[in-house]
Amino acid sequence: MKIAIIGTGNLGLSIAKGILNTNGATSMYLTRKNIESIKQYEKYGNVNVTSDNREAVGKSDILIFAVQPGHFKKILEEVKDLLNDKHVIISTITGFSIERIEEIIGANHYIIRSMPNTAISVGKSMTCICSNELGKKRTELAKAIFNRMGHTMEIPEDQMQAATVICASGIAFWMRLIRATTQGAIQLGFDAKDAQELAMYTCSGAANLLIQSDSHPEKEIDRVTTPKGCTIEGLNEMEHQGLSSSLIRGIVASYDKINQIKKS
Repeated sequence: MKIAIIGTGNLGLSIAKGILNTNGATSMYLTRKNIESIKQYEKYGNVNVTSDNREAVGKSDILIFAVQPGHFKKILEEVKDLLNDKHVIISTITGFSIERIEEIIGANHYIIRSMPNTAISVGKSMTCICSNELGKKRTELAKAIFNRMGHTMEIPEDQMQAATVICASGIAFWMRLIRATTQGAIQLGFDAKDAQELAMYTCSGAANLLIQSDSHPEKEIDRVTTPKGCTIEGLNEMEHQGLSSSLIRGIVASYDKINQIKKS
C-alpha cells in the first residue's frame, strides 16, 4: 500500500510508527512544514519526508490526514485537483464531518473518518471508523490498516465525538489513573520505578482479562472481593470519595467541550 500521512505531528507520527512497525506500507510519505524533526524516518528506506503535500498525494493511494482542524480545509483545497478514483481519504480530524469534507472535494470519493489514539504507536490503539456512502466499499481496507495497530470498531458518524472522548482523550484519563495508583504504591513503600511497573502491568492485566474472557468488570471484581476484606474496603472508600461519579463527570465535561469546539 502506498500511504501518505499528511501532517506528521504527535498523532500522525504515532500512526506512522504503527504502520512501519508492522510493515504495513510498500511506500510512505510523511509531510510536515518543518521536516527536520522527522528526517530520521527516511532510514526505513521506503519512507519519504517532505513539506510538499501535493507530492505526497500524487504518489500515494491512501491519504491519512492528521492535521489541525483549522488547517484541514485549506489542505484539502490545495490537493483536491490531484484526487482520483484510487484515492482513499482517511481523516483523523476531530469535529470535521464527512459532509464538510464532501463540500470541499465532492462526494465521489472514498471518504473515511477514523479516531485512533496514541497507543497506535505500540500496536494497541482503539480506533473508531465511519464513512460516507462510497467509502463503505473501503472500510474493510481502513480496518485492515488500523487492526494491524490495535482494534477497530465501525460506528455511526454521530457517535464520533463521543468516541473521541472515550478512546482518544481516554488515554489521558487512564494515564492519570495509572499515575494515581503509582503514587499510592509509593506511599505504601515501593520506590517510584517499581510502583509504576506494578501499576502499569496490573492495569494491562485487568484490561486483557476482560478482552480475553469476554467478561464483565463487576464479575471480575466479585472474584477478588471477600467479606470484610481489604479489596471491598478500598473500593467502598474510593466510591465514598466519588471515584466513579468524578470519572463519569469528567467524561461528560470532555464531551461537552468537544461539542463546543465543533460549533466554533
